[in-house]
Amino acid sequence: MKRVLAMLLILMFAGACLAEATVAPTVEAAVTPTVTPTVTPTPEPTPEPGRLQGIRIGIDPGHQAEGNSAKEAVAPGSKQKKAKVSSGTSGVSTGIPEYITVLEISFKLRDALLAEGAEVVMTRETHDVDISNQERAKLLNEAGCDLALRIHCDGVDSRSVSGIGLFVNESFPISEESRRAAEALLPRMVEATGAKERSVVDSDSYTGNNWSEVPCILVECGFMSNPEEDELLNTPEYQQKLAEGMVEGICDYFGR
Repeated sequence: MKRVLAMLLILMFAGACLAEATVAPTVEAAVTPTVTPTVTPTPEPTPEPGRLQGIRIGIDPGHQAEGNSAKEAVAPGSKQKKAKVSSGTSGVSTGIPEYITVLEISFKLRDALLAEGAEVVMTRETHDVDISNQERAKLLNEAGCDLALRIHCDGVDSRSVSGIGLFVNESFPISEESRRAAEALLPRMVEATGAKERSVVDSDSYTGNNWSEVPCILVECGFMSNPEEDELLNTPEYQQKLAEGMVEGICDYFGR
């Protein structure tokens, strides 16, 4: 009997050990790593070159804060002399001096030209200068400009006179080419602004034109002696239209 009990105890102990040994181990689930997709950025479009790429334009904002009444020759080899530079006219309605108005127009013209890829040379970017008309022309000559624009506004005794007029010299080597450029600019400026179209005038009386060795136009943007036109000339919107008209005319002249 004792022997049987002993055998039963041995069998029970062995079964317990076997059950413990065959318990399946806990297996952790495999973790799949998160993969971030690679995003290929959309390439920036290559900007097209401006219509005036490779063209250099000179801008001479007329006058300055203080005129210089000292005399200089009106043309190379001429005995006729005129004041080096005046402070210009002023608005009959706004009271704004011409030298301020034309610099604002010139800045907008500069920016519009740069946007078309042109190089720009300006004779002044501030009012506190003393640069004669002869010196301005020489500066743009030395810069190798392809075209020079002298930006002005007009003034006369009559308040009813208005419109855009362009002036080129008459009897110099650049005269014919200057007129061709002016004839391209004038209709574009009139189209952009709705201003009255005056004319392209040939005259050897303007020092800045006569000393220029590159095609050169004196641009009279309008009459500050006309109350309505004076107001327009001193608004950023109208100044921008003048600038855009000149740019389109320049593009026409260069076949761009």
